[in-house]
Amino acid sequence: MPPARAYVVAGAPATGKSVFGAALARAAGAAPLDQDVLTGPLTAVVAGLVGAAPGDLDDPRVRAATRTATYGALLDTAAGCLVAGVSVVLVAPFTAERSDPGAWAALEARLSAPGGAVLAWTTCPPPEVARRLAERGAPRDRRKLADLDGFLRSGALEPPRVPHIVVDTTAPLAPRIAAVLTG
Repeated sequence: MPPARAYVVAGAPATGKSVFGAALARAAGAAPLDQDVLTGPLTAVVAGLVGAAPGDLDDPRVRAATRTATYGALLDTAAGCLVAGVSVVLVAPFTAERSDPGAWAALEARLSAPGGAVLAWTTCPPPEVARRLAERGAPRDRRKLADLDGFLRSGALEPPRVPHIVVDTTAPLAPRIAAVLTG
């Protein structure tokens, strides 16, 4: 049996992280660990406690109060799966980890994945990001849509500064999945 691996799927909002992560998990026979699914309900409680608008997970008060805990829950769950020999697909923005080699190294050390960690960066053209944001109409996207140009210029779409595999989510996913699995 090959060693358990950690596949980290990161990207800006509406670039297809969750869709790609689920497809990758199926192909890899890995546990899908999506931050929104694992921690969303508790983050929503915190949002209510700090007075944020319902579903506004981009409220700075919500992010400040929850980032460390949500990533901690995600990484601890992944580490437990890896110790049990189960590969994982972690889905989250991983903003700090993808932009800071030291933070990426800390993530890899925390996971201690015997087969290593692979970063898949989901991306698509800005007009497609804008279309997807508008189409899904999620409360967490209200701030982005209210200042779409500002969001698109914010650096959210900038590629990682650590080794990664680019996944264009406007193209067929099968070849992208194969590239990540062999990466």
